[in-house]
Amino acid sequence: FNSNAHIARATLEAICYQSRDVVDAMAADSGVPLTVLKVDGGVTLNELCMQIQADVLGVDVVRPKVPETTALGAAYAAGLAVGYWSDPEDLRANWQEGRRWSPSWTYEQREAGYAGWRKAVQRTLDWVEV
Repeated sequence: FNSNAHIARATLEAICYQSRDVVDAMAADSGVPLTVLKVDGGVTLNELCMQIQADVLGVDVVRPKVPETTALGAAYAAGLAVGYWSDPEDLRANWQEGRRWSPSWTYEQREAGYAGWRKAVQRTLDWVEV
């Protein structure tokens, strides 16, 4: 039996596992492992999603006090470009942590969940014949 809650949870998990795919690819390309994930945007207001993200990645997830910072970042970039701010350090002082989620899954739980996700993705890729 599946309820709307199951579908909603699966959607949140899909967001988090897709993020892990991206983070893993970036780490592989750069050789730099992720140690903390700073997040912003509307979905970050979903407490459950952020906890799942911490569990899936195995690192702390941190949301700023002002969760909608995308436009703010664009304004900061423009201000730096025109010389309104001369040093990015001036901008870092404006950022404040609002909420932090730490992983609660064991390594084994995290890797088993990710393996299941990868298997599901592979099956959907082979679903339709082209």
